[in-house]
Amino acid sequence: MQFSVYQQTHIGGRKLNQDRMGYSFTRDALLLVLADGMGGHAAGEVAATIALQTLSMMFRMQARPYVKKPERFLEDALEQAHWDILAYANAHQMPETPRTTVVACLVQHNCAVWAHCGDSRLYWVRRNQVLARTRDHSHLEYLIERGRARESERNTHPDRNKLYNCLGAGQAPRIEISRQVTLEPGDTLLLCSDGLWSMLPETEIVHRLSTSTIVQAVPDLVSMAAAIGGARADNTTALAITWQGADTTGSSPPGVISTRMLLDDEVSSTIVAGEPLPPGAEAADAFDEDAIERAIAEIREAIEKSSQLLK
Repeated sequence: MQFSVYQQTHIGGRKLNQDRMGYSFTRDALLLVLADGMGGHAAGEVAATIALQTLSMMFRMQARPYVKKPERFLEDALEQAHWDILAYANAHQMPETPRTTVVACLVQHNCAVWAHCGDSRLYWVRRNQVLARTRDHSHLEYLIERGRARESERNTHPDRNKLYNCLGAGQAPRIEISRQVTLEPGDTLLLCSDGLWSMLPETEIVHRLSTSTIVQAVPDLVSMAAAIGGARADNTTALAITWQGADTTGSSPPGVISTRMLLDDEVSSTIVAGEPLPPGAEAADAFDEDAIERAIAEIREAIEKSSQLLK
């Protein structure tokens, strides 16, 4: 596989960044995950962290080097993340179970399939056109689909923040899974939290992704959304890939990751394993400037390593 990838987040006007994002890949499979810890509930960042760790762990177990049943994998992984969140809350005697929205995408064999719970979104963009995007599990989306609210009310409607589906709630999540789609070189997949899409019109998101590389478009979109939100801006997070297709015998273009030289059981990941800090524990923001710089350095190192192996 060959793809370029970029991720960025902004804390906005909040005291804590409860968004989490990351990706893992083998020689033949790529997993993208973004979770938005729900701020109206305690320790949303814990739920988001658990979601990423559970999906990454199950990917490591099943991607050998690809996942045999991708739809089943996504459904099982999100369900397991839900139960892991509940188990964590019980083990730490939390008065309220932390909750998170999540969107995840599995790419392999030139195909992509995705799943989501809540209002974290995925956009599939090709040549200035949205071929697909997830539909929010929100009361407002429900009203719009039934003609009881207008598209123009997305940013102003009083029910815009009312979700009916997430991980960590008292009832089991409703996991919505897409059909498998075939990717073409140049296609872009964007995963983002509502801090981004709620501030920017879809036309602007598509324009930026279609006219710039993701290395330019992702930080521009995140910065624009945070600036529009101002002092009350939500956490704003985006993770995107531009698909280049199957590996060829030639070297990779600059900035493109090639997985061809990975071993069958080798996994590269930006998702850190380990148990989240207990509720109430003091911790540095997982996306402070130093952490972002380290993540960027790791991405560049992976790209350079891949390029050297292909020379």
